[in-house]
Amino acid sequence: MLIGWLAAIVVVAGIALGAGVRVVAQYERGVLLRLGRVRAVKEPGMRLLIPGVDKMQKVSMRVVTMPVPAQEGITRDNVTVRVDAVVYFRVIDPVRATIEVQDYLFAVAQVAQTSLRSIIGKSELDDLLSNREQLNKGLELMIDSPALNWGVHIDRVEIKDVALPDALKRSMSRQAEAERERRARVISAEGELQASEKLAQAAANMGKAPAALQLRFLETVVQVAAEKNSTLVLPFPVELLRFLERSTPHAAAPEQHSELAEPEQQRQPAAPQQQGEPAAPQQQGELTAPEPEPTSEPAALDPTPVTQLMAALGRPGVAEALAALERPGAQGKTNASGELGAG
Repeated sequence: MLIGWLAAIVVVAGIALGAGVRVVAQYERGVLLRLGRVRAVKEPGMRLLIPGVDKMQKVSMRVVTMPVPAQEGITRDNVTVRVDAVVYFRVIDPVRATIEVQDYLFAVAQVAQTSLRSIIGKSELDDLLSNREQLNKGLELMIDSPALNWGVHIDRVEIKDVALPDALKRSMSRQAEAERERRARVISAEGELQASEKLAQAAANMGKAPAALQLRFLETVVQVAAEKNSTLVLPFPVELLRFLERSTPHAAAPEQHSELAEPEQQRQPAAPQQQGEPAAPQQQGELTAPEPEPTSEPAALDPTPVTQLMAALGRPGVAEALAALERPGAQGKTNASGELGAG
């Protein structure tokens, strides 16, 4: 009989001892309540409780990631948007998280939703789209103020997405396209301005050196002449004709002599008729044709120097031709050359 009672006592003691054993994890803290009053905060490890007297509430000390459901609101510039966010927080005081609030997780979620709707109404659409860092800090302060009284610290709050109406999306797309087109036009105008300035500088530099301008003209002629289906009409300058005249003195001299002789013959008066010699009568109805006035034909130049000069346009000898034009002795008689240039 005594042995039976002893066995029963041992069994009851074992059950009571097992019921009073608690294990606190490394990431938890245990708030010990004895007869309803906070007794202590237990650290991680195995803890013994008095059955029926002590009670332990475990609180996780890890960072909690809580998504905030999308909240619909109207911004300060009267645009309807839907914004969702995420909150990162952790418990810093397990006693207050147990005593001050019934469920700190639910409380933080509700405060986050109301704060998000409040921040939407205080902000403009541009701020929600481009200035999220400042809005995140403001939202963090709004949630952290009441959460500190519950022993909870808000580590971070981030706005995840801003949903816009479809009509507003199309309008913003058109606005962005117009802005890109404006920038492209500005860049094109700046490029044209820089090009015109460079062209003005190049024209000023070439104006200081006439030989460079003539060389540029000859290079352009060579480029155009490369096309077989093109016809060139070149207004030869007087200097070029003078160069050709100097190259062909044997052909220009006789023609100049003949041109100088013709005006002398025209200036000589007609021989008077001898006295008594009758003039040839004119038949009735016969008209006397007026004598044609002598005209001076343009002197024909030897085509050989012209051919040589045009062939030199495609070779490095262009510079030599220009140097010949610039020599003081290149200016000669301009009678035949001037007439040809005018023609």
